[in-house]
Amino acid sequence: MAKKSKKQQPGGTPATVALTAAGVDYTVHSYDHDPAHPSYGEEAAEAMGVLPDRVFKTLVAEVDGALTVAVVPVAGSLDLKALASAVGGKRAAMADPALAERTTGYVRGGISPLGQRKKLPTVLDDSAASHGTVCVSAGRRGLEVELSPDDLARLTRAVLAPIGRA
Repeated sequence: MAKKSKKQQPGGTPATVALTAAGVDYTVHSYDHDPAHPSYGEEAAEAMGVLPDRVFKTLVAEVDGALTVAVVPVAGSLDLKALASAVGGKRAAMADPALAERTTGYVRGGISPLGQRKKLPTVLDDSAASHGTVCVSAGRRGLEVELSPDDLARLTRAVLAPIGRA
């Protein structure tokens, strides 16, 4: 596993470019992605040697027909009812993966909550606030970014709510 600070990351992904432009402190973690691994998030946690409750996956759902981003720990799953409630909606379902990819500009397994092609309403599981730093996709499989949950919430304009299930 290679570890790079923001000053060592040339170019980067839209996520790292957005972080650098915002002047946020972050660390990039890269690892060799195994396409056969059954879970992108669990693979990231294992490769980085980080507890799964500090690694968050980015999921795209539709709430009352509007795309919404949910950021939850990889150790659990998304509570769709709680997501809908967090954004004042009634009904939520997972978005079509192709639509999620087109809208965010990222591929499945590498969707970052940062630097998306189109700004979407975002909900961050409130468990993030209990950690000094959290890890999310940096916009590519095998690449994670570690930053404070406050910076993540601020940059994504996220609502914090209990949307994850263990």
